[in-house]
Parts: sequence; structure tokens; C-alpha cells
Amino acid sequence: MNKKEYAKLDATEMAALIKSNKVTSKEMVETAFAIIDSENPRVNAVTHLRYEEAMAEAEKADLSAPFGGVPILLKDMSQNVKGSPATAGARLLKENRAIRNSHFVDQLIQAGFIVLGHTNAPEFGLKNITEPKLHGPSRNPLSPSHSPGGSSGGAAAAVGSGMVPVAGASDGGGSIRIPSSFSGLIGLKPTRGRMPVGPGAGRQWQGAAIDFFLTKSVRDTAGLLDCMQVYQKEAAFHTPLYPSKYTNAVTLKHNYKIAYSIHSPVGTPVSKEAEKAVLKTVNMLKEAGFHCEEAAPPINGKELMQQYYMMNCGEMAGLVHNLEQVLNRKLKIDDVEIESWALYQAGLKCSAGDFSRSLAAWDQAAALMNEFHQQYDLFVTPAAAHTAPLIGQLEHSESMMKALSEIHSLPAQEQQELIYQMFEPSLTLTPYTQLANLTGQPAVSLPLYTAESGLPLGVQVMAPKGNEHWLLNISHILMNEN
Repeated sequence: MNKKEYAKLDATEMAALIKSNKVTSKEMVETAFAIIDSENPRVNAVTHLRYEEAMAEAEKADLSAPFGGVPILLKDMSQNVKGSPATAGARLLKENRAIRNSHFVDQLIQAGFIVLGHTNAPEFGLKNITEPKLHGPSRNPLSPSHSPGGSSGGAAAAVGSGMVPVAGASDGGGSIRIPSSFSGLIGLKPTRGRMPVGPGAGRQWQGAAIDFFLTKSVRDTAGLLDCMQVYQKEAAFHTPLYPSKYTNAVTLKHNYKIAYSIHSPVGTPVSKEAEKAVLKTVNMLKEAGFHCEEAAPPINGKELMQQYYMMNCGEMAGLVHNLEQVLNRKLKIDDVEIESWALYQAGLKCSAGDFSRSLAAWDQAAALMNEFHQQYDLFVTPAAAHTAPLIGQLEHSESMMKALSEIHSLPAQEQQELIYQMFEPSLTLTPYTQLANLTGQPAVSLPLYTAESGLPLGVQVMAPKGNEHWLLNISHILMNEN
């Protein structure tokens, strides 16, 4: 298997070649490692490799499994493999090793995948770019001076550069769909409760975050949903299992009524390219016979983002407390990156009532989206308001760094205002994705548009909870997959 042939394959075709004995899993894995060796210096996607372990596992690959013998890379964020680094992109956890597999990893191994190693991620998954101090920036394979996005940026760079056909990713505010948009990939965020969580946790970011994958084909996305959907009794959230095969859902017939919007839900500027991406997609949908009209749910996006950041503050305060217990010392500002520190400090002044009201606002938004979906089956927006930023573009100014380093001295309300200001430049780039995280709905970013700069810009489609099959169907139509 030569590298060019390998890089063209999706996981479905790769599995078929292995099953038919046209190529062995070992040969696929060897080719994957060769591509990683040649491409990683350019894109900095991979932070750790399991070379000997993966080669041994490839020798014993279960070819009866749906993706038997197919190589995969995982995100260094909740996708733990026993004995491998589990750093969450944090310098503080540089030497940390996983004591067991995560349930998500156990399930994808049952599906037949061979885990090659882990990919780069920003510290604690807090950014929509991937530029951690621990490993340095990941770079967009299409333009290495630009970001592949975040927080699953290393995963996007790995798939985009041909290292693996699919890569593990996670999405707590757009961290699958944003890299998908910036890197020209398919990125689905499933319904809350669809994927395995833990062990040791029944929820991730109060249900905002969920693990899944970045892919190159709709059929891979469908096949992965078939393998990975689960009813997990100890999890905090559950969604009914899809009773049919997702791989058959791509050819469903449904007369969708579709709403679309190009306006930023938080009132920030939207590029002409993002508008063109949506309008081009709407024309495609109309030509396919679907009814489309411009409409948006009656949700105050800025207020909802403020409640999202409140959750981030509370979660970071809880995380730091746990780290201090393990380390048996107090954390200092130099132990973590400035965003982590600022959220932690604000979280210390976040009351239980504040945190409870934050989650209640999510539920109110979910109720409004449910009403919206009584009228419209699908909701189309840009996946991002702009194409990928340059590496370093979102670095804070000196004045912002100073303000964040002194955030502990501010009253609680002023802390929250500063947190919003801290994230506003990045939110301006990607204001569309967070809604689905807070409501728990499935959403997908599709590579349907290329800007004049040559960079991709994704289009997002949201569906009601539990309706990933609708997203697969409409993705199949828009991507024109055979």
C-alpha cells in the first residue's frame, strides 16, 4: 500500500480492502506511521505514538469487526488509552498516564480500530484553535500558516494530511464542527447521551461536550454511529437508540422543511464568504426539491453565551480543586495557561445559584429549539463566520493579559464581563456552534464551500434531538456521495 493510495481511502473502503485480504492491517498501519513521520513535522498533529503496541494489535486485528484493522488516532482529551499520556493539552499533566481505557475507546476498539496514538489539543479543550504551550500549534494541512481549528485541531490536521481516514474528536462548543469547517472535513456532533462517557464521569461539561469523530465521508460517519451509539446505564444523559442502521439512513426519503440564517446569533460580523456558503447550500437544497426559508429561533445568543461561560467557570474551578487534591498543593498562575486561570478565578466567585441558573438557561433554549423544530425540520447556518485564522491571530493583547492576570481582584459580575471579552475575538470567528451543545441537539459541519482564498468554510445543519439520521440523509444529498 503506497502513501498516495492510502491517503485517498476512507475508513469504510480501508476496512473492505483488509477484509478481502487485498492488504493487511499491518500494511495499513505501517503506511499510516510512514505518513505521520513525513507529515507531522509540517502540521504538528500527533503528540504521542503507540508504534510497537499498534503493530502488535494489527497482527491480531479482528477482521469480523466493522472497521477491523483500520488505523485511527485519538484526541488527547478524555479518549484515554491505558498507559498512554493523558495530558488534556496541559503542561501541568505532561507526565500523566491513563490508568485504563475510556469507555469510548473500549467501544471503538471493539469496532476493530487500531489506535496509533494521540493528537494535539489546546489546554483543557477551552479554545477553538489548537496552540497549546505544551506541544505548540497544530497547523492546517491546506495552509500551514493557518489554524486547523480547535479544540480537535490535531485530529483535523491528522485526517486532513492523510495520516488516518478518521480521528477521534470531541465537541463542547463546536470542537468537532469548527475544525471540520476550517479544514474541509465532515464533523458531526451527536445528540447528548448518544456516545459512551467515563469511567468516573457520567457527563462532560454538564452535557455540553460529547465525543465523536472527524471524517472524510458521510458513509464513515454513518458507520461510526452504528458502532458507537450506546445506552449506558451509569451515564447522566440517555437518548433512545436508533433502531435501524445509520448506514441505511443516508438514502432515506423525507420532505424536509428547512430554515436558514446567515446572521451571527451574538451580533458579531459575518464574512461575505460565510453568507455565500449558506446561500449556495440553500440553492442546492431548493434544487433538490426542499422548501427553504430564512428564519431563526427566538434565542438571545449573547445571553446564552454568557451562561455557557458561567458553566466553563464552574467546571474549571471544580477541575482545579481536583488537581490540587491530587498534587497536594495550591495551583499558581504559572501552572496553567491564562484562559484556564481566568476561568478558575471567576469560578471561585460563581455561586451555586449562578451555576443552576446557567443550566436552566440551557433548558429554556432547548425548549425554544423544540418549538422551532415543530415548524422546521432542519436549521442551516454557517459552521463558522470566517475561514481559518492565522496561527497566533487570537493571541491576547498585553492589556488583556494584564487584566486576566488580575481577575481575582474583580467583583463577580466584572469577572464575567472580562471572561466574555477574553473569548469575544474567537467567538466572532465561530458564533454558530455552541447552541447545539447547550440544547443537546445533533449538528454537522459539511465541506460545501471554498473561499476565494482557497480555504474551506463549512456549512452547519442542525436537527432535533435523536435525528442524526436526518443529518446523514441531507449530508448524503449535499455531498453527492455514491
